[in-house]
Amino acid sequence: MKALLPFAPLLLAAAPQSAPTPTPLPSSIDGLPLGAIPRQDLPAKGCAAYLWTVSGTRALVAMAQADPGRLRLSIGGTMTDLDRSAQSGAGGFGFGESNDYGAAGISAKLTMKIETRESISSGAVVTEGLLQLDRAGQDTVVVPVGGLIGCAT
Repeated sequence: MKALLPFAPLLLAAAPQSAPTPTPLPSSIDGLPLGAIPRQDLPAKGCAAYLWTVSGTRALVAMAQADPGRLRLSIGGTMTDLDRSAQSGAGGFGFGESNDYGAAGISAKLTMKIETRESISSGAVVTEGLLQLDRAGQDTVVVPVGGLIGCAT
């Protein structure tokens, strides 16, 4: 046993290490009912807008999918998907300038200014945006957002 003692540091270093615990995402950003959402994959078809807060704490707060029309948010720490109910205006990439979403007692409006750039293939930039969240019996929340649109090729 004493013969193994000099090798103890090497044996400990070679022992399997547990993976570091990922940092939990905030369930509330700057005191709002919206929290950060985890990294989202590009949809298999169509386009998606990945939206971050542009003031206060920077966090990925929404992913809007063009087809099917859906908005993914974290509300009060719960991942929530809202189906698109209407869109208007010329936005592009499967989105309107104004997009309405809703589900039981929750509605959201996403307004985006979308710009194409030569440096971006299969997507665009959301240079300005507003995400409005309305919940039954709660105050309306409006959050300025910006981000990128990516499209499956």
